[in-house]
Amino acid sequence: MASLSLRSSKPSLRLFSRRARFYHDYVRLSTQGGVARIPLYSSNIIGVASSRGNRSHQEDYHAFASLSLDVDGLRRSIRKSLGFEWVPENPNDRVARQAVFIGLYDGHGGSTVSQFLRQELHGLFESVDKAQIPELFLWIKDQGGYFKRFTGGALAPWIHDAENSPPLDLESRVTQAFFEVDRLLSIESQAKECGATASVAIFHSIDNPARPFFASHKLVLTVAHCGDARVLLCSTNGGLVHPMTEDHHPDTPVEATRLRRMMGSALITDSFGESRWMGALANTRAIGDLRYKPYGVTPEPEVRTKLLEGQVWGYMVVVSDGVSSILSDDEIVDLARGAPTPKIAADRILAFSQELGGEDNATAVVVPLAGWGKVHGPDKTRALREFRRQQAVGSERQRRM
Repeated sequence: MASLSLRSSKPSLRLFSRRARFYHDYVRLSTQGGVARIPLYSSNIIGVASSRGNRSHQEDYHAFASLSLDVDGLRRSIRKSLGFEWVPENPNDRVARQAVFIGLYDGHGGSTVSQFLRQELHGLFESVDKAQIPELFLWIKDQGGYFKRFTGGALAPWIHDAENSPPLDLESRVTQAFFEVDRLLSIESQAKECGATASVAIFHSIDNPARPFFASHKLVLTVAHCGDARVLLCSTNGGLVHPMTEDHHPDTPVEATRLRRMMGSALITDSFGESRWMGALANTRAIGDLRYKPYGVTPEPEVRTKLLEGQVWGYMVVVSDGVSSILSDDEIVDLARGAPTPKIAADRILAFSQELGGEDNATAVVVPLAGWGKVHGPDKTRALREFRRQQAVGSERQRRM
């Protein structure tokens, strides 16, 4: 086993510039006549609504891309997370290799990091190379503090012998990409003072032949998450909500345990009951915030995978905390029900959060799945929403809108 000696390693955007990039802003669809292309930014394919609220700057950003990924890595991901073998009819088929990437980035302290993520993260995710993990690991260890005891996490199998290691699965690929962003931003002074949460959803069809995400009968959803955005699935059976993320706040059980084990206690609660790590940060997992990295703020994503079969799921909703701090998960998915297009669904979610007095940057993304338009059962939060709307009329919060 090769040994590692700690040394400084300077990041460079040239690490990835020489690699071919295959991502696009459209999704491929196999037809009898060949391959069709459907633009991801069509309001009928993915719906987005965004507002800066009462803030002076917009720090929420999003990005969509269709990626071309290694089939062996995709197979390894499915075997690891779902426990079965996926065998595509044609491993070289571009549609079989296709994965749709949806990212939502909520900046804080400035937009430097969230804008960088919008521009670069999907490309980094597609192009990361396992051969660079040993060097990346040395850079991570050089951050000191919390990371002196870092053993690699999802990157561990590639640290000492990357050349003879297995292909990257999606968890290791996104973990490498998140850390690479921090390394690239380490030469940017503003990234020491600001950061961003990042929530990424990756859809990969395992139909034979493969179909686009909105028509796939067997669809693998992988969510990689740092921060406090919400990724929610809405079922067609009664509109039940299934959260794919949990908030990474310093007082939540998972984060409190992680930080106490490695760092002791640096949690401060103000007179309003809001908790801040080091007295400053609401999120203990984030990209950027580089001066806080030695104190336990990590870009390691929490990764969850789910197999979506048939028409069980109607749509996925991703919202920044400018929405989720105002609305419950159930209210969010109920507001999207019955909308004729994903764009109208996203507009409804954003409009209601603002009607209740939302002041923060806010973004809602609605992604239709195979069960779009087939959600049935009562709207469980209709009466609650009407009550909240009436309570907000004439209030100080609403006057500030």
